[in-house]
Amino acid sequence: MRRLRLTVQQSGFIPASRVASGVLAVIAMLIPAMIQAQSSSASATLQGAVRDSKARPVAGATVYLQVKDGAETVSTHSDAAGNYRFAGLREGVYMLRVEAQGHGQSTFGPCVLGPKEAKQLDLTLEVGGAPEFFDEPQFTVAGVTDGTNLGGHGSNAVVRTKESLARDIASLSAKPPSGSLPPSAADTNESSLRATADREPGNFDANHRLGKSLVASGKAPQALTYLERASQLKPGNYENAYLLALAYADSGQYQRARANAQTLLTAREKPGQKNEAELHHLLGDIEEKSGNPLEAVRQYQRAAELDPSEPYFFDWGSELLLHRAVEPAIEVFNKGNRLFPRSARMLVALGVAWYSNGSYDQAAQRLCEASDMNPNDPKAYLFLGKIQSVETTQSECSTERLARFAKLQPENALANYYYAVNLWKRRKGPDDAERLAQVESLVKKAVALDSRLGIGYLQLGVLYSERGDFARAVLSYQEAIKVNPELEEAHYRLAQAYKRTGDKVRAEQELQLYNQISKKKDEAVERERRESRQFVYRLRGPGSPPE
Repeated sequence: MRRLRLTVQQSGFIPASRVASGVLAVIAMLIPAMIQAQSSSASATLQGAVRDSKARPVAGATVYLQVKDGAETVSTHSDAAGNYRFAGLREGVYMLRVEAQGHGQSTFGPCVLGPKEAKQLDLTLEVGGAPEFFDEPQFTVAGVTDGTNLGGHGSNAVVRTKESLARDIASLSAKPPSGSLPPSAADTNESSLRATADREPGNFDANHRLGKSLVASGKAPQALTYLERASQLKPGNYENAYLLALAYADSGQYQRARANAQTLLTAREKPGQKNEAELHHLLGDIEEKSGNPLEAVRQYQRAAELDPSEPYFFDWGSELLLHRAVEPAIEVFNKGNRLFPRSARMLVALGVAWYSNGSYDQAAQRLCEASDMNPNDPKAYLFLGKIQSVETTQSECSTERLARFAKLQPENALANYYYAVNLWKRRKGPDDAERLAQVESLVKKAVALDSRLGIGYLQLGVLYSERGDFARAVLSYQEAIKVNPELEEAHYRLAQAYKRTGDKVRAEQELQLYNQISKKKDEAVERERRESRQFVYRLRGPGSPPE
């Protein structure tokens, strides 16, 4: 809106009536401009086509549009050509959901609309929930958004939590030493196997079994001698060649590992050769270890296309999430959840992906559902607890599940701690004596069960500080730092407690330590985000903006 400047010349007295009429005239001039500005802010357009996985138009699909993190939802239907359109939209961030009879339903977004922007966004539905795949990592959203946009919640603690959760999801992969050859009980007797292999160097079976046992026990460099020897004795043996490629990868010899796996892949059509999906998955592992995440995604995706199994879907989505391609990860985990509805870890991963995308409610719901599948398994509770620790609001389902966790596993330190944090965040204030007493009891129990639980001592310090008991707070913060010197919040809160007790010198020292640790951690996160941004841009393909 243009500013109108009213200049009054100092040439004499101006009657009040003239001033009032002048102001009214200005207001009269401004009203049309204000109306025009308001109408122009609602002039964005979002349109596109709804298609199935074969690129055929889907008529009569219902498309819902919701302001991200808001309650307002509008809907429309696709026409005979599959086209939909929303007009008169305001600038903002939106989520879309599309569903149609005979098809599944899919969620897309976030989609950012600027003022007066006209955006084209094509949506893809699956037919009857059957597994459909992509030739390239180009996902149903038209253009992968920047995966380093962490969505909502912008504090450093939340950002770091998202990074940590993505790594934790990747650790759930639990890849076996060989996709086709789990080690047998007979192979555990390493000494006996080694004696046989050394006594009979020309015995293929002796060398192969020892190499396999060493790989399974994490001794890949030692396994190479025996697997290479076995490979010379039987060059065409698939099992041994696969294990040799795996051993090269685990030993850091990625070029050799890649060459061996690709050789097996080339020869897969020969009689007796098998499991193309397993080899693509192995190549995915090799590329991830060697620092080529984009190629790793492609290999994991190809493995899932050839063998739509739960482990292959999980690893595909985990690789995307690990490198902050959050929206594609949500899509893969969504599809994995539809195909494997009893997979708790798939639901956990979907919940973490939603949290990484800025949707706490979606995340909490998925994690609660995952905990219900196997109430005695701590995994879903631990992810739920870690998320709610950095959130200001708590969902009802989180409180119920974390209470159950503490009840089912009373000797689990984190079960007690996370339930205590949930109660702490739901307290009504410093006068909520009953709840605060319960919090204190749970946290004390947690640190008694695990004396290395630095965050537990930190929470005790916070509780004592709120009571005004700064002497006990100082002791708790000091214990937290003793257990975990890198726990920067403990340094910050200890500085505040020292200030309250009049110890300004120590307060300044702790504040400096806090700043140093925070800076170091923020720099590490920023490095990861820069790398992830490059990954996402390359995932988008040609025409993506450069770094």
